[in-house]
Amino acid sequence: MKRCSFVVVLLFVIAGFALSPSGSGWTPLFNGKDLSGWKKNGDEKWVVDQGTILCESTANKYGYLTTEKTYKNFVLRLKFKGEAEGNSGVFIHSRITGMDPEHGPDIEGMQVEVDAGKGKHTGGLYESGGRGWVAMPTAEGENALKPGEWNDLEVSVQGAHIVTKLNGVTVVEYTDPSPKFPDGVIALQIHTGGGVKMRWKDIQVKEN
Repeated sequence: MKRCSFVVVLLFVIAGFALSPSGSGWTPLFNGKDLSGWKKNGDEKWVVDQGTILCESTANKYGYLTTEKTYKNFVLRLKFKGEAEGNSGVFIHSRITGMDPEHGPDIEGMQVEVDAGKGKHTGGLYESGGRGWVAMPTAEGENALKPGEWNDLEVSVQGAHIVTKLNGVTVVEYTDPSPKFPDGVIALQIHTGGGVKMRWKDIQVKEN
């Protein structure tokens, strides 16, 4: 009887390890309790609320929550949900380069567009401080957003090759002919213009 119980417990431990992010090479970037490992840039609101990161426009400027660590080759997974109309984003290979008193922090790097509304190019690639739009979503990817619900976003970065997926649908596959930076921070954005209210959770990364 004791041997049987031991085997059952061992199987549960092994299964739990296999399913956990850390057990498969995934590292959580958000612990669900506080913003450890992140840095707030600007005057906009970034708080932990109900186990999620809530970003909300309060100063009508740009705002960024950046990782303290930089990343080069990786896969990023997270969930987001828009609770008001507005524009947000996930930055990769990016850097905060300064502060504009009128508009808030300046950032350069590649942005994966995130918007609360369908048809607003979520998953497309926009280079801030550079070329602007570099890759627009496929027709199928443009319709993959679930407004008002939790959405799964995956971003794979291997050198200059970037693939974004939204709710399992490939939105963009792009090889950058002239990358601005070879690495950089991961950042979440509040776009200027007001009205943004976005939630984020289950943020995890696997470095290669």
